[in-house]
Amino acid sequence: MSDESKRSGASSKGLLPGILKGLATTAKTATRKTHTHEYPDVAPDLPPRSRGVIALLEENCTSCMLCARECPDWCIYIDSHKETIPATTEGGRDRQRNVLDNFSIDFSLCMYCGICIEVCPFDALFWSPQFEYAETDIRDLLHDKERLGGWMETVPPPPALDERAAEPAEVVAANKPARVQRPPRGG
Repeated sequence: MSDESKRSGASSKGLLPGILKGLATTAKTATRKTHTHEYPDVAPDLPPRSRGVIALLEENCTSCMLCARECPDWCIYIDSHKETIPATTEGGRDRQRNVLDNFSIDFSLCMYCGICIEVCPFDALFWSPQFEYAETDIRDLLHDKERLGGWMETVPPPPALDERAAEPAEVVAANKPARVQRPPRGG
């Protein structure tokens, strides 16, 4: 017997049991209940920290540009101008503050990494679990500050603090009694 005839005989012996095993698996799984959700008709159960769309709380944004600088895709566009605030006291100096003119995120470029949300020192950006914002035109995926602000109503509240956790240092320092001034010695 040649090597070729040995190989073809061995493969034909393994072919029939392999097909039968596959058909048995198919028959077994065909009778089980499916786990598939019919998406448009049945809303999916999303995990609590799912990433959908980024929401903007405009009042907290100071136009520091940190989110735009840290974005690996450069999909955040911010424009602002400085506004002078007059002094509140006599002899005081005028202050300046940044006023947000434009804050846009291009979701056609965004990779949903969350770096912008993590680096924002003023909690102006949040994850919203909303994921149904598909568009027929790619230009409509550029969300401006009004549209980003509209997503804020869908942002879930933060999870409750663990009651067994230690008090934050800021709370401990704020609750500390004031130091009593002692009179100077020898005086």
